[in-house]
This record gives sequence, C-alpha cells and structure tokens, in this order.
Amino acid sequence: MVFLSPENLPRITRIYTDYRKKIRANLCNPWLILPISLMRLLTTLICCVLLGSSFAGFAHPQDELVILEIEQGQLALQDQEMTAEYKAALKRQRMRRLAAMPWQEKFVLFVKAGIEHIIPKGLDHILFVLGLFFSSLVLRSLFWQVTAFTLAHTLTLALAALGIVQIPGDIVEPLIALSIVWIAVENCVFKQTNKWRPAIVFVFGLLHGLGFAAVLSEYGLPKGNLVPSLLAFNIGVEMGQVLVLVAAAALVWVIRHKSWYRQRIQIPASLMIALVGLFWFIERIF
Repeated sequence: MVFLSPENLPRITRIYTDYRKKIRANLCNPWLILPISLMRLLTTLICCVLLGSSFAGFAHPQDELVILEIEQGQLALQDQEMTAEYKAALKRQRMRRLAAMPWQEKFVLFVKAGIEHIIPKGLDHILFVLGLFFSSLVLRSLFWQVTAFTLAHTLTLALAALGIVQIPGDIVEPLIALSIVWIAVENCVFKQTNKWRPAIVFVFGLLHGLGFAAVLSEYGLPKGNLVPSLLAFNIGVEMGQVLVLVAAAALVWVIRHKSWYRQRIQIPASLMIALVGLFWFIERIF
C-alpha cells in the first residue's frame, strides 16, 4: 500500500481529475449517462475505501510504539527491582533465623539443603553424575571419577563461599551444561574410559562447585558457623550424588554384563544426556 501513502495523494488526485474530465466529455451521449454515473459512484467508493485503509496503516506511528516499549521496559525494570529487594529481604530474614539456631540445627539444615540441591533441584548435576556412571561399570574407574569430581567441587565451593573466587553465573551455567555434553559424548565414543578421564572430570567439577556456591550464596551462610555450614552443605551434596549412583546401579546392575548392554543401554542413555545438555547450553547462551 505504498502507492496510497500521503506522499502520493497529489498524483492520485491529478489522475482522478483527468478521469472526470473524460467522463464529462462523454455525457452528451444519452446511452452512456447511466453507466458513467454508476462508474463514478463505484470509483468514488473504491477510492474512499483505499484511502481509508491507507490512512489506517499510519494510525499507529512508530513514536507510539516506542513510547509503549519504554513504558513496558520501565514496568519490567520496576518488577525486577522489587523482586531483587524481596529476595534480599528474605535472605536477611533467613540470616537472622540462622543466627538464632543452635549449631546442631544449622548443621542438619545445611545437610538437607545440600541433598535437595541434588535431588530434586539439581537436574544438571544429576545428569553429570549419570554421565560418569554410564562411562564405566568398573567400580575402580567409577570411584576415581567420582572422587575427582568431589574434590574439585569441594575446592571451588569453599573458595567461592569465602569470596576468594567469583565468576558470573552467565559464564558458569553454560559451561556446566557443556560439561554434561562432553562427558556423555565420550561415553559413546570410547568403549573404555581413558587415563585422562579423572583429570577431565576434576576440571568440570570445579565448574559444578561454582554452581553449588551460587545456590549456597542465595541461601545464606552464617558468619559465625561458616566452616561447619559449608561442610554440612557439601556432605548433603555428596549424599545426593550417592543416592543417584545407587539408584542407577539398582536399575542396570543385573544386566550390566549382557552383550547388548553398551548398544541398548549405555550409548542411548548417554546420547539422551548429551542432547539435554546441549539444549541447556543453547538455552543458557541465548
């Protein structure tokens, strides 16, 4: 409808005027009076409809859209500020309650928080542990991988909780998802775990420890019992991981030595884990 824009109205008016002059010249013929009158009426109606639709397209200028976007942005910003203030108020309230608790209750509370961060809230950590599980059912290999993961995330969890290491979650979370993809793909490519696997798991465990620390930071650590609370949370995380491994072992332990185990269980399960991790990576990047 560009040709009906207000800039083209003079041209349209000139064409319509020329057309009317030709019509007047033919009015001397009585047989043409009625058809010409109908044509004039129809032409007038069509022009009115087209011009009306053309102006309707300009009824909402870009200025109004810009103003609307600004208003929506301000509302979203106010909502974010209110949410941040509300979370900060809840954290201060939790800190006051923790300060009034005896240390035994604090210890149990943080152990429970550590377990809940794995089961049911830590689905990405569950998939990483399952990726370790499906890499090998040889207990010695699995033991060294889980040990490396535990040492690594314990280290970064402590450093982050003490404020020594601080990395934004926008960087950590996509890398955690990518670590899930890496571990799962390795399970499909290599029939047996290579000697570098514990070292790779250790590096990825450092990332997962930063993820644990972000959750623990939001929860709040009491300054008077920082080390016991940190230890309790880490114990809870380990308990959650052990529960995941035990549940996985209970499901496949009977069929672990079957000839079709790798083709029907290990590789398909690892591929599913890799796809979920890849989806999370893309989602967290964009």
